[in-house]
Amino acid sequence: MQFTALVAIIQDKDEETAVDVAKEAGAGSVTILHGRNIGLEEKKVFFGLTLEENVSVLFFVLPRRVSMKVMKAIRVKFNMDVPEGTGMTFTIPLSHVAGLDVDELHKFEDNIKTML
Repeated sequence: MQFTALVAIIQDKDEETAVDVAKEAGAGSVTILHGRNIGLEEKKVFFGLTLEENVSVLFFVLPRRVSMKVMKAIRVKFNMDVPEGTGMTFTIPLSHVAGLDVDELHKFEDNIKTML
């Protein structure tokens, strides 16, 4: 089975929705990192405080077929195909993976069988 790392960067307020959408599309566990989005434009300042956008980075390790289904679900839900959309998602191919939960592997195998 070939695995892919799926990374989705979304606004903090959308974190739970994104996890729910990913799980409905076949994702298992997720690692969530929190950060700030620092873009090219200067940040707004309000009474001396800089307003920065807080983001959540969702990191999934998925079989390649499942990753495309999850990526599409997240992309559609958060309207990422237009410039006004929020967030970003991308995949990275993985050549070696260790430490995956055996139950999760069986779930992935069952999901892929139903896709075929």
